[in-house]
Amino acid sequence: MLEFQKVVFQYDSEDFNIINGLSFQIEKGEFVSVIGPSGCGKSTIFRLVGQLLTRKAGEILVGGERIDGRRGYCGYMPQRDLLFPWRTVRDNLCLPMEVRGDVSRAEMDRRAEETLAHVGLSGWGDKRPDELSGGMRQRAAFARTLLTGSELLLLDEPFSALDFLTRITMQEWLLGQWENDHKTVLFITHDVEEAIFLSGRVLVVEETPICRLASFEVPAPYPRTRACLTEPRMLALRERLIGMLRREVAV
Repeated sequence: MLEFQKVVFQYDSEDFNIINGLSFQIEKGEFVSVIGPSGCGKSTIFRLVGQLLTRKAGEILVGGERIDGRRGYCGYMPQRDLLFPWRTVRDNLCLPMEVRGDVSRAEMDRRAEETLAHVGLSGWGDKRPDELSGGMRQRAAFARTLLTGSELLLLDEPFSALDFLTRITMQEWLLGQWENDHKTVLFITHDVEEAIFLSGRVLVVEETPICRLASFEVPAPYPRTRACLTEPRMLALRERLIGMLRREVAV
């Protein structure tokens, strides 16, 4: 579904490539998390996929085709929900379809209501974002991402600003959504436990510049409950990943 082929990128303000010859791939239907220290370049990977940044070299493919000049091949959900406060929740969800410009207003409203029901927000379409709790706003933002119609979803620390109980509730909710829909998800997080609970595979940024991503299979089958986090193999993986991140920060 997603492939990087020797991708190189450098910010104008820096004198080195923050991404230098990076290659990796994500298979269709996978849920993969990316972890690494703050500022190491994780979000840069997402911005390159979304063509918010322009690579210096290499190729990025989605569905086997180059992304250059394409639209609508991925949905991107940033850390903040970024719902427009002057729009109703329904109108926020309609935004991706408005941008595409190929869907009637009646069809946009129908799809928005259907998706609100899908994420447990039936009856909230006429509310403004400031009338929703933090978890509800994140669900609305996820619904808007789904309405891009894309099979590839990029989720950039979507739960980092939530309190602990809301965060674990949202993790369980997101996992249920993925188990039903099997979209391809690439998920950035600083939380190792969140990564191994959600993912089938975890990619670790081992160094900056990013030349490679170390890949670890998560040894727990789906469907999952939080009880899997106490299993010996999961505990061992968590400690190994934490140890890797500690070494990176120390360097």
